[in-house]
Amino acid sequence: MKADRLLSALLLLQSHGKLTGREMSKRLEVSLRTVHRDMEALSAAGVPIYALRGSGGGWQLDEDWRTQVPGLDEAELGALLMAQPRTLGDVRLAAAAESALAKLVAALPTEMRERASSIRQRLYIDPDGWSGWAENLSMLPVVQDAVARGRKLWMRYRAAGESEAERTVDPLGLVAKGRAWYVYAATPRGHRTYRVSRIIAAKLLDAPCARPANFDLAASWHAAAKRYQDERQQYRVKLRTDARGRMLTRMWLGDGPVETLSESLGIFELSVGFDTEDQACALVLALGEHAEALEPLVLRRKAATWAHELAEKYSR
Repeated sequence: MKADRLLSALLLLQSHGKLTGREMSKRLEVSLRTVHRDMEALSAAGVPIYALRGSGGGWQLDEDWRTQVPGLDEAELGALLMAQPRTLGDVRLAAAAESALAKLVAALPTEMRERASSIRQRLYIDPDGWSGWAENLSMLPVVQDAVARGRKLWMRYRAAGESEAERTVDPLGLVAKGRAWYVYAATPRGHRTYRVSRIIAAKLLDAPCARPANFDLAASWHAAAKRYQDERQQYRVKLRTDARGRMLTRMWLGDGPVETLSESLGIFELSVGFDTEDQACALVLALGEHAEALEPLVLRRKAATWAHELAEKYSR
């Protein structure tokens, strides 16, 4: 509805200060012409909105003007409460979010407050998997502080399979993917992603972060994720598995590339992407009787060699 869209446009300008017509068009999912009509409608209603011309122009709301956010409806309240603070992963962040949520609920009318209490009693989020493995997010509050303040970040970092190293980066944003958190940063070698659980130590520096103009975190992350997935598919393997082998392959590889090529009488042929040949060989042996590597031939030979060496080792 137009009224909802006008309110959304108003809140966007209130939170961002200034936005170009194209940015508003993208966020509101309407045409540029509709954005112009909405801005004219708000201006005619007495809202102090200004059109700024030129290359750095756009639409801007008077800094001294604020509107009251309308009360939550039941659907909005339910969605907010379902995103429980436990999903943050870090104890300190979860405690702060819990406190903020409690203040929000306390400010609700009595009927809505009772509804909120009922919703929260019917949902529990356990962030730990059955394996007991959990991300180490002890450095997350420091990284979040650097991102929020726009400050450079010094850290000691240990990448997978590498030794510990010191890095100074410009943190541009935080991304949560599943239970893992990543900081997307600018470095002298270009943009990089760092897994927060692999940060050994971190501290804010006094220097401000160099943030690119018109930086889009979501678009940058999706591009980096696609490059990573493409790289993971460099070593392709064809597997023949039963139903359990297929389930275990998907479970162990997580979001890794697993494609079902064919299925017949409970037997599957899969195309699976691995980082390395050794990783592929380890999974094939771990699947045991539930899978067989069909291609490439060199992997079959390597699996046979490893299996023979293991048999000799454990027969002694």
